[in-house]
Amino acid sequence: MTRKLIVALTAFALVGALIAGPAQARRLSALVAPTSVCPHQTDMSLPDGVQEQAMRCMTNFARQHSGLGKLGNAASLDHSAVRKTDDVLRCDAFSHYACGRQFTYWMQRSGYLAARCWRAGENLAWGTGDLGSVRQIFVAWLHSSEHRANLLGRYSQIGIALSVGDLEGHSGAHVWTQEFGSHCGAAPKRHHITKPHFGLRTAFRAH
Repeated sequence: MTRKLIVALTAFALVGALIAGPAQARRLSALVAPTSVCPHQTDMSLPDGVQEQAMRCMTNFARQHSGLGKLGNAASLDHSAVRKTDDVLRCDAFSHYACGRQFTYWMQRSGYLAARCWRAGENLAWGTGDLGSVRQIFVAWLHSSEHRANLLGRYSQIGIALSVGDLEGHSGAHVWTQEFGSHCGAAPKRHHITKPHFGLRTAFRAH
């Protein structure tokens, strides 16, 4: 079976890893949790929830080893991640705008963006065979500067979802979504929106 890993445009994620200098490669390698800390990184036969927890563990390990705080759980972001993953598979569209919806659509519907001030980001990826495992997906995200910016971004909460299905002619595709968010206490004096990165399947927006 041909294996396939897509983190947006594969070349951006994987070639970036190949051209990284030795110092950068060592730094990024240190952000990948060992299995003794975050188990179940490669066993794709485990329930989705177990694999999602492993991804959460690896994300927080990288943040802590970068001097950042751990991301807390948010049921609304988990719900948003599940619905976005469902959209990608249902509409057969690997896109932040799957099914013609803005990438913040499900965050809005879940109530997460009801706060007066918020930040939101999203990482998407899918892979077939062992390239869809927690470890392979996380390492690919980590070696993409745009996805890494979300992993190590100014967020306080995260939602994660994994679903398996047919995508772009490939069966057994493991589709991953990470939804990042944070709230602040006061409304900003002005609204600022940063245009999402269309080609790299990572998106950010602030309000």
